[in-house]
Amino acid sequence: MAALRRLLKPQGVTFSYICTTHQGRSFSSTVITDKPIHLRQDPKNRNVQWVFLGCPGVGKGTYAGRLSNLLGVPHIATGDLVREELSSCGPLSQQLAEIVNQGKLLSDEIIIRLLSKRLETGEANGKSGFILDGFPRTIRQAEILEGVTDIDLVINLKLREDVILEKCLGRRICSQCGGNFNLASIDIKAENGKPGIYMAPLLPPPSCESKLITRADDTEEVVKERLRIYHEMSQPVEEFYRSRGKLLEFDLPGGIPESWPKLLQALNLDDHDDKQSAAA
Repeated sequence: MAALRRLLKPQGVTFSYICTTHQGRSFSSTVITDKPIHLRQDPKNRNVQWVFLGCPGVGKGTYAGRLSNLLGVPHIATGDLVREELSSCGPLSQQLAEIVNQGKLLSDEIIIRLLSKRLETGEANGKSGFILDGFPRTIRQAEILEGVTDIDLVINLKLREDVILEKCLGRRICSQCGGNFNLASIDIKAENGKPGIYMAPLLPPPSCESKLITRADDTEEVVKERLRIYHEMSQPVEEFYRSRGKLLEFDLPGGIPESWPKLLQALNLDDHDDKQSAAA
């Protein structure tokens, strides 16, 4: 990697940075913090390096993927890396299957091994920048990541746990095309000062209807265990990035049509040409 240098910002500052994607787009983003910001690499004129945090099933992959397409940078989802390894019948596949099917988290060593392999492949193909999805999940992982690269922004997606459970149980995958769908229809009315949440189902086309399968880890018991473990471990990671002035907490107001425009606005990206349909 290029030589790293440390930039120190005084307390109570607004930190702005400019990033350029490989498509030639440039944009600025701003994080307001009352803590010093420590960066070791000048973030100007390079692709974004972002992280998505959030409970399993909150939609990290959906929104990270959309931002990846919009900004032209790789979307690296550790969950996908694990599933790819599981389907490869490689030396790790049996060990991974036992851990995943019990709803447990993989060790730092395994995740870092898979992620390092993916980053090296990307660099070899001339890709730079990234949007990480599902990593880091522990303080140790965050410290390791901080030691090798500079994260510009950490987006923490938040959603009610009962909604997440319903979403996870409704997830389906087409065994033929690999498309992701969701059969859950969520319509929670506002009450006691809490806002309502509406999420329409993402139904498959007729060609996929008979080929839908459920992920092995999308059972109520496993999902609840994954949520319990995540909440136990997430608070220190969130504080790790909050103390560095890099955490953006975003409460999802509903499904993609409601949430996507507001997320773009929160990221100062709402003036970009977005060719994706918000209802997709």
